[in-house]
Amino acid sequence: MDEARSERHFGGDLNARAGIVEESYAKHKGHPLLTLTGIFRGYYHNFVLSAFFYIIKHSPVWVLPIATANIINEVTDGTPLAATHINLYGLMLAALFILNVPMNHLHQHFRSAAIRSAEAGLRSALVHKIQKLTIPYYRQIQSGRLQSKIIRDVEAVEGVSTQLFVGALNVGINLAVALAVTVTRSRIVFLVFLFMAPVAALLMWGFRKPIGLRNRSFRKELENTGAVVNEMVQLLPVTRAHALEEEEMRRMDVHLHHVAKEGYGLDLIQADFGAVSWGLFQLFQVLCLVFTAHLASRGTIPAGDVVLYQSYFTTLVAQVSAIMNLLPTIARGLESVNSIGEVLLSDEVEDTAGGTAIEAPQGSFDFRDVTYRYPGTDKDVLQDLTLHIPAGTRVAFVGESGAGKSTLINMVIGFLVPEKGQVLLDGQDLATVDLHSYRKHLAVVPQETILFSGTIRENILYGTKDVSEETLQRVIEESGLRNVLVRLPDGLETKVGEHGNLLSGGQKQRIAIARALIRDPRVIILDEATSALDAISEQEVTEALDGVCAGRTTFVVAHKLKTVESADLIVVLQDGRVVESGTPAELVAKKGYYAELRGMGG
Repeated sequence: MDEARSERHFGGDLNARAGIVEESYAKHKGHPLLTLTGIFRGYYHNFVLSAFFYIIKHSPVWVLPIATANIINEVTDGTPLAATHINLYGLMLAALFILNVPMNHLHQHFRSAAIRSAEAGLRSALVHKIQKLTIPYYRQIQSGRLQSKIIRDVEAVEGVSTQLFVGALNVGINLAVALAVTVTRSRIVFLVFLFMAPVAALLMWGFRKPIGLRNRSFRKELENTGAVVNEMVQLLPVTRAHALEEEEMRRMDVHLHHVAKEGYGLDLIQADFGAVSWGLFQLFQVLCLVFTAHLASRGTIPAGDVVLYQSYFTTLVAQVSAIMNLLPTIARGLESVNSIGEVLLSDEVEDTAGGTAIEAPQGSFDFRDVTYRYPGTDKDVLQDLTLHIPAGTRVAFVGESGAGKSTLINMVIGFLVPEKGQVLLDGQDLATVDLHSYRKHLAVVPQETILFSGTIRENILYGTKDVSEETLQRVIEESGLRNVLVRLPDGLETKVGEHGNLLSGGQKQRIAIARALIRDPRVIILDEATSALDAISEQEVTEALDGVCAGRTTFVVAHKLKTVESADLIVVLQDGRVVESGTPAELVAKKGYYAELRGMGG
């Protein structure tokens, strides 16, 4: 299937589908079934067409009992045209059976196109929302939980959508046909059939709440365990290096036991529900057989109609039992709708689109009486901090862990907003700035290098357009990456592996530096940018950065003091306050905290 046709059938513009999903969640908060219905907006006609073709393809199920009953009645009555009628019934059934194949294809086509489109829209909506959520939100939720919502929960929603549509269609049409045929032949049997519906409804109502609660507990336990498994995989090198395998296995066994316990409770209640519904409806089926047989023996109904009613009742019992047995699946799917809503309905969104666009920042920063405390803590990580950084200054933050260095950097990026005070860029409060436009002029080299599977070239050019080969080669030189590339057989086209695991820490860090420099930023943030490099590589990259950072406002966070000696301004932080600031020479001359750290070999 070509790309245009694929888009037409499976979601079209995913931005539009994601918007429909978000609207449905916002409109039907707390009502998962209404939310589920709303995400299919624009595809309701697909379900109508799918139902139409389903009726045609499924018609032998309803026609066969009537034909069978009529044939039996024709034979037992001995009518002159019995043979002709029997042949006509046979030809009609044969035609319907042949039609089943093309009708089934069309039924599946329209249904699947709608459901898979909604599935893609759900995942797209989640991805879009994740890109808009605040950084503090990600600190509160484990990445494994987000992965579970995008993969497992959306798949559960796709499953319940299919089951609800097919199950409701099956039951609805079978009930309508069976009751319509029955009421025209025998009102007494019709009343018996009708009695089954409220009994089924009462049974479903009785089990709905406990099954829903069990599904919720099981889903949350699975999410939690998924997040812990993700952590376990990331910690494998540390675990192995410190001989902590047994302890890690015990920790994981606790979580796996909790999953098994919750799953066991869910299995039991689903089994009880299935057994009760099966036994009850089988009993109904026996009663229907006995009742209609007595009617036939008294001559109230023809003998052939016993087969008709038994066939219809068997079909009804099978369909209602199927939908009853699907109740756990439906409950799980609707719980997944709620699970996805935990992300889509979150109001922790970074939305500064209405702020002032930044076209060409100079790069001066002012922190005015800035105070910040992380949620859930009782201590200010920054306390009434005031600091002026002129444009083009290379400023280094120094201090012990927890002094507030990373918090300041996150405020410069716009990840965090002061609880009190202001952070100004060129005299304008960052809280009033369109951060998206501002960040186009910003480059960050984090302490932990993050690469995606692909080539070195693709990682360097990530997020950029129309970069000339000349610019790329210049950045390779400036970042000290040239010596790395000449030792790799495929140079820039070398595959880095998952998370860059085919490269050394120093090689990955140089790629990260090159990726930052390719953006030609006005503001550069180096968060322990040379921490993974050996002494020689560190010296090479530091010298390269000295040239690159010239004329740009640069924020440097480093624990090794020798890496900040070339800074224009050093700011020493302690307990969220500025205790010293000045050039390296000035701070050494003061013989204060910085000089003490330097003397200790920091």
